[in-house]
Formats: sequence, structure tokens, C-alpha cells
Amino acid sequence: MKYILALDAGTTSNRAILFDQLGNIHSVAQKEFQQFFPHPGWVEQNPKEIVSTTLAMAVEAIVQGNIPRESIAAIGITNQRETTIVWDRKTGEPIYNAIVWQCRRTADQAEELKKKGYTNAIREKTGLVIDAYFSATKIKYILDAVPGSYERAKKGELAFGTVDSYLLYHLTGGKVHATDPSNACRTMLYNIVEEKWDEEILELLDIPKEILPEVKDSNALFGESDPQLFGRSIPISGILGDQQAALFGQMCFDKGEVKNTYGTGAFVLMNTGGEPIFSQHGLLTSIAWKLKGEISYALEGSIFTCGSAISWLKNEMNFIEKPEDSEKMAQSVEDTNGVFFVPAFTGLGTPYWDSNARGTLLGLSNGTKKEHIVRATLESIALMSYDVIHAMELDSGIEHSLLKVDGGVAKNEFLLEFQANILQEEVQRSKTLESTALGACFMAGLGVGLYKDTEEIKKMCEDNTIFTPNMDLSTRNEILSRWHNAIKTASYFGDGTKLPEED
Repeated sequence: MKYILALDAGTTSNRAILFDQLGNIHSVAQKEFQQFFPHPGWVEQNPKEIVSTTLAMAVEAIVQGNIPRESIAAIGITNQRETTIVWDRKTGEPIYNAIVWQCRRTADQAEELKKKGYTNAIREKTGLVIDAYFSATKIKYILDAVPGSYERAKKGELAFGTVDSYLLYHLTGGKVHATDPSNACRTMLYNIVEEKWDEEILELLDIPKEILPEVKDSNALFGESDPQLFGRSIPISGILGDQQAALFGQMCFDKGEVKNTYGTGAFVLMNTGGEPIFSQHGLLTSIAWKLKGEISYALEGSIFTCGSAISWLKNEMNFIEKPEDSEKMAQSVEDTNGVFFVPAFTGLGTPYWDSNARGTLLGLSNGTKKEHIVRATLESIALMSYDVIHAMELDSGIEHSLLKVDGGVAKNEFLLEFQANILQEEVQRSKTLESTALGACFMAGLGVGLYKDTEEIKKMCEDNTIFTPNMDLSTRNEILSRWHNAIKTASYFGDGTKLPEED
């Protein structure tokens, strides 16, 4: 039996999962790391802590697994995307804290680019909307903030990377500075049609190309781990951004297949095959992966608030003692009693892209109980997901009949049943909710020839749980109509300068 070590570098914790070659979890180690919030809307992490926790968890998973080091065939990496690190090429020392994907400090820079009329040009090149979410403006911020960094960058003394690149650098003892297309395409600097760093955007933002990593296929042999780390050198043969890894782990290998990962946020991806589809409905166009020289593209919708809304119920409202309590509370009432909740704590993502929107609770009455608000919160996650999937169908012209789901919040069966009802299609939850790490495992296995192709991987498909719709269409349509009115209200309230006009 061969094994693959998947390193899952998440937003709040790092995990190492040892999979056997059949895709079964053999051992797991996980550790949270610190987040820093220097100002409202700013989010930072210590890059050195990201590396140290990842390496420590890798060693722990190997020790727990109690297997010979020689049986580990490969290492795969999957990571939080867009998070930006700039470091010294020789020493590996970061010149600034990692600026996390959630950080909004460069929102003004992004708005300025929009005002100057670059929206369409950047979308056509990168598939992305202009937003502080992506790496480009974060890189510029760091180079502006650290004295002398521009000069050092132009001399080739500094390196930029997303978390995968920084881990790869340290895993290989500083020998490799590279990434894959699934991460490169989330920087807002990578031309997804021409498959290269875009010179015009680099010039526009005054970012020296000397700091950028080499972009290799997602299943490339990126390098080998330093033998001092794990007792022997291990090939590093798979890298995928976390959401593309979940798409791969859910075996959405074919055009039109869709997955939703319910985590801190929720991320919906549709495999659109070998040609990019540029959205007219607020979606992002990403590279899903590049496998054996062939690109697969994806449409993507980002829902900023998912598990974080349940955390709000627990930590701020004290409605529940633990996240899993939300399921029983939602099931304890027949409906929301007319309550709708838009959890726009940090604005609304796809397909609305309204950074001014704020959390809005509507339809309260004397009969409203906390159970109704809990249920409305869970329903909002499914309703936001519906809006993203509907936009995907409009953009792609592809109607699908199955949504594959994973992520920690997918344990909530009330949510998944309601999701099936609102979509009016089956929802399939995989037996292994660790689809992100599993995708990195499969990609790394393909990289070293442990698997021949994706057809061989499909044969390992485990038993899944299926949720089927049972809500009548009139009730479903009424919920959707009132939900969309709630979205409009959240946008009006957040803007603060306009109110709905009376009829």
C-alpha cells in the first residue's frame, strides 16, 4: 500500500492528512494558527507560523500513521488562495505579514482601478472582477509599505507567492519558487487565455515581474522535500488552490459538474471544460487545473458568509452552544415564521458584489423566536447558493441535476435538505467531507503515476448520501421572491444614501 501526504493550508488552521492510495484517510493532524486584525477590515497572518504549523502537522500525521517513510509516494498541497506573502529569496524571511484574502485594506485601490475604466480589460484577461479580494493590490500594498522593497524586487532579491508557493519554497529548502495555474489565476495578474503573467497589468500596478513564481502544471513534479524534514526526500507532485482542489476531490472532472463547499464562506464551482466562459452575471472565471498539459476552466461564485454566520449565532447571539445545535433548532419549527436574514456582515459576494450591503434581519413579529432566526440563517446559506448556481446556468447554458457538496457545514442535514428543495434537484454529500485534501491527494497521485488517469480515480467513488427535493413549487417560488426582496433591502440599508421608492 502506498500513501500520499496532503497538506491542507487553510485560512484558520493547517492540516496534514495521510491518505492511502484508495483515497481513505489513514491519519490526520490539525492545528489552528493566529490571526491578526490591526484595523477594522484588515486581516494578517504570520507566514513563519503558517510554515511551522504545516510542517509540524505533517510530521504528526506521519507518526500517527505509523507507516514506513518509503511508502509515502508523494506530497500534495492545497491552500487558502489569494493570501499574499513577499519574502527574501535567500533567507525565506517574509518582509511583511501575510495579507489574507479576507483583508479589505486595498479596497480604495481597487475602486480607483474601476474608476479609471480597467474593469472590462482585467476581466477579459484574468476572468476576475477588480476587487481587494485578489492578490494584485495586496502585493502593491506590501511593496509600497516596506521601504526599499521595490528596488529589491526589481533586482530579483524578493519573491512573491500565495501560500502554496511559500510552503513549496520551505519544503524544498529554498530551491523552488513555483505555483500552479489554479493559484496563479487568483492573483489578478495572470492571463488565463494566454496562460502567462500579464505584462500590461503588471505595468499598470507597477509590480516587478522578477518577484513572480514559475507556473507549472497542477500535477507537475515541483521538486522534492528536504530530506531533513521527513527522514527522506518525497516528491511534491500536486498543487491546487483549495476550491479547485475540492472540485477535483468531488470528482467533477466533466463539463457541467458542480460542487459547493460549505466552510467559513461557501464556494460554488462549475467545471466548464476546455474553454473559459466570461460571466455576464457576476461570476468569476478561474482555471480549475492544468493536467497533463490540458487546461480545465471553471465558473466560480464566492459566498462570503456561511459557517461564519453559524459562529455568529453561537458567539455573538448566544442562540446555540455549539454549531451542530443549529440543525435541531431549525427542525424544531415548521418554518421561519416570515423571518428572512441576509448575513452580509462583510458585504455580499457573487452574484451581487455589493461591498456596502450589511447584515439585515427582516419579518420580525411578536411571535418570532430564536429558533426562527436560526432557521432563517441556515436557509440564507442555501438561498445565496441558489443565486450563484442560477447565475452559472445562465452564463453556461448548462442545466444540471445534481449538486455535490462538502465542507464542515455540510454535516448539517437540515441545510442540505433545504438546499435540495430550493434548487429542485438532488444534493449529494460525499462520505469524505475532506474533499479539498482529497483533491490534492488525487492530483499528487497523478503526478507520480500512482493513478493512470481520472477514470481510475472515479472507480474509487465511495457511498454518498443523497438529499432529494420534497417542497412544492409554489412554496419554493414564494420563498425565493421574498428572499430577493430581502437582498435588495440589505443593499439599500448598507448604502445609507438611498431607500426603496414607494409605489
